[in-house]
Amino acid sequence: MSTSKSTAARPVPLKGGRRTLSLPVVLLIIAGALALVSLVRLISGANDITSVGQVAGALELAVPIGLAGLGGLWAERAGVVNIGLEGMMVLGTWFGAWAGFQWGPWMGVLFGILGGCLGGLLHAVITVTFGVNHIVSGVAINILAVGITRYLSNFAFDGVQGGSSKQSPRVDPIDKITIPGLSDWLQDLQQQHWFLISDIAGILGGLVTGLSLLTVVALLLIPATWWILWRTPFGLRLRSCGESPVAAETLGVNVYKYKYIAVTVSGGLAGLGGAFLAIVATGIYQEGQTGGRGYIGLAAMIFGNWMPGGMALGAGLFGFTDSLKLRGGAENVHAMLLLLAILLVMAVFWQLYRKKYVAAVISAAVSALLFTWYFLTDQVPSQFVDAAPYVTTLLVLSLSAQRLRMPKADGVPYRKGEGK
Repeated sequence: MSTSKSTAARPVPLKGGRRTLSLPVVLLIIAGALALVSLVRLISGANDITSVGQVAGALELAVPIGLAGLGGLWAERAGVVNIGLEGMMVLGTWFGAWAGFQWGPWMGVLFGILGGCLGGLLHAVITVTFGVNHIVSGVAINILAVGITRYLSNFAFDGVQGGSSKQSPRVDPIDKITIPGLSDWLQDLQQQHWFLISDIAGILGGLVTGLSLLTVVALLLIPATWWILWRTPFGLRLRSCGESPVAAETLGVNVYKYKYIAVTVSGGLAGLGGAFLAIVATGIYQEGQTGGRGYIGLAAMIFGNWMPGGMALGAGLFGFTDSLKLRGGAENVHAMLLLLAILLVMAVFWQLYRKKYVAAVISAAVSALLFTWYFLTDQVPSQFVDAAPYVTTLLVLSLSAQRLRMPKADGVPYRKGEGK
């Protein structure tokens, strides 16, 4: 009797021997990462890598990617692959700018969301009702969105003061907030360049200085998504459609309805990301301004293992490396060579501990090359600076690919009545 009780009380490891990380362990990992970045900053002299401006810039660059990733998460948790995030972002940029320059930025935000919802609804009709391959549908929406917005721009923007067939007139900005006193104090503390303390001050300062109200809304959507999908009956039903729609149907769940809701919300979130680009990041719609962020958002979602927190980390990583490119450029990216080399040394010891000797040798060789590159040069070529965010995304995805678990029925065709 006592043996069975003790066995039931013992935590069961996840499939493959993996265990979920406790909060203290997560906090310890974050503290170690901050200490490592601070050490690299002191050695390299690239003091801007954790400055208030760097963090604020990284946040602004990460938000549209994070919103696209959040949209992908909603769709794929319901079993629909949404490659059309890029096209839905494009619709969001155009509708956001079109309404924004006429009726104000917040109306632009609303219309940007609606524009993305239209793309999501179209994707749902094609994939859920007609059963078309999800990838084919998503690519078609991406192409269609570019053509539609180009056609509409000829009527809406061409001939208007400040506009043309490829861009909109300027949109009034959304208000930004700065916490007085605290912002200045953190900025002064960051400029002391002390180990770890100044880095923490720079990160916190970037979160309380010149923060757009729309950025605050976007950040709140991450915990809101987690709560809705993992803590409500609605979220349980929606996720069941992505794991086993046949089983969900036998329990009375209207699978089509939940898939439609999820994919429409997915498009709305991507559209919000597009509206953010047009209204907050640039203040204007320009053809091609999404720059593949919908695809990067999808990559961030995969990196985050189809979870909101992990997706936010992936988007933040890309935003951080992209901001490094814009601020200090070659010097900051040069410092990242040292950081990557140290991380690979740590990976060598971890792989030796797990007795993966081939992987350890490869990591050691790459680490040695990075150390050599860092110490023999003062800065990296401009071409590498431009490619750094995309290279980082590919490296992170390749390293984390073996630990991912997508929803079981993600992308699997489903027809109503299969569960009867």
